[in-house]
Amino acid sequence: MASAFSSSSAITFLLALATLALCVSPAFSASAGFKLKLKSVDFGKNLSTFERVLHGMKRGQHRLQRFNAMSLAASDTASDLKSPVHAGTGEYLMDLSIGSPAVSFSAILDTGSDLIWTQCKPCQVCFDQATPIFDPKESSSYSKIPCSSALCKALPQQECNANNACEYIYSYGDTSSSQGVLATETFTFGDVSVPNIGFGCGSDNEGDGFSQGAGLVGLGRGPLSLVSQLKEPKFSYCLTSIDAAKTSTLLMGSLASANSSSSDQILTTPLIRSPLQASFYYLPLEGISVGGTRLPIDASNFALQEDGSGGLIIDSGTTLTYLIDSAFDLVKKEFISQTKLSVTDAADQTGLDVCFKLPSGSTDVEVPKLVFHFKGADVDLPPENYMIADSSMGLACLAMGSSSGMSIFGNVQQQNMLVLYDLAKETLSFLPTQCDKL
Repeated sequence: MASAFSSSSAITFLLALATLALCVSPAFSASAGFKLKLKSVDFGKNLSTFERVLHGMKRGQHRLQRFNAMSLAASDTASDLKSPVHAGTGEYLMDLSIGSPAVSFSAILDTGSDLIWTQCKPCQVCFDQATPIFDPKESSSYSKIPCSSALCKALPQQECNANNACEYIYSYGDTSSSQGVLATETFTFGDVSVPNIGFGCGSDNEGDGFSQGAGLVGLGRGPLSLVSQLKEPKFSYCLTSIDAAKTSTLLMGSLASANSSSSDQILTTPLIRSPLQASFYYLPLEGISVGGTRLPIDASNFALQEDGSGGLIIDSGTTLTYLIDSAFDLVKKEFISQTKLSVTDAADQTGLDVCFKLPSGSTDVEVPKLVFHFKGADVDLPPENYMIADSSMGLACLAMGSSSGMSIFGNVQQQNMLVLYDLAKETLSFLPTQCDKL
């Protein structure tokens, strides 16, 4: 069975892969929630489709390694890691301000971790950033958090200094880390200022992946995250097509809900909690179909194990979808079997495992349908959410990869869908949406 896209019975896909950055829209109020605009980190760069793919994959594979390190650390009770490992990095940047008076900066938005932090003076070790480093001495609303506070106790690793101030260290699975003092400050999102947000004032910040911004905003499930501190049980995002030079949207609070007139199109699945990986948003994936054929993949391949290993998470900060090796091999085999195009090895050019030659001069080709069967939600992806093509290179590739640890539902697969996280109901919903119209 072939998916159709455009007005013909065949598929047209000329896609460019990019990662996304986040810019704040000034038009929202605290009571109504937050509305933030997104644009590509690679926006304005003269990159080919597969150059964008390689950029996104490099970041995504680095992040996948960190996720797997976290899973390994959680399942290894004899682990001698000196500090817990966190996801870090991400594919979105958020423009916000900190302090009184407010100082603007950009921070990476990360759905895979919790801590909010930025670089602070005096800086012992800091990476270059485009905006001035925050100086807490210049802010009237800055206050260090004592070791007895609930936020300090929520840190996976903390120490008390001589002044009873809470010190933190966050490690990100390689040589990357942030270390400093936990404090509270007033954060401003567009026109809305929120006082007493707990954050890490980092004086020692090292590693790859942070230089896109001046820190990180955790949007995970733990008590230190922005979602938890704002006590907002709902947030959603809607990503435009990766080849479109149009903004995407992040919605928080009351603005996050789907339009009631589209309720019949909403697909909802439960969110799963892991006591060992409390930041992650796990989903119950039960199977995958290619072209109408349900693959013989046992649901246990995607199950979260008691020791914290395995499982499938949804992540806005990983570009591609990664499936556990055994599942990916079956998807790859069936996809090749059903696709009426010549298979070619283009891994050196694209970094992708499954690629096909496009017929010369062709703009319309047929590819099999791809459906992810989550519990209670069969998500039938449009072709542009799993095929990446470049007519100049004559290639079309499957935007998926394999993983030796956990599986990840990446952001390419989520484009042009409103993805709604309802933490009160413990559900996640998908709603097909023209995201550039929000």
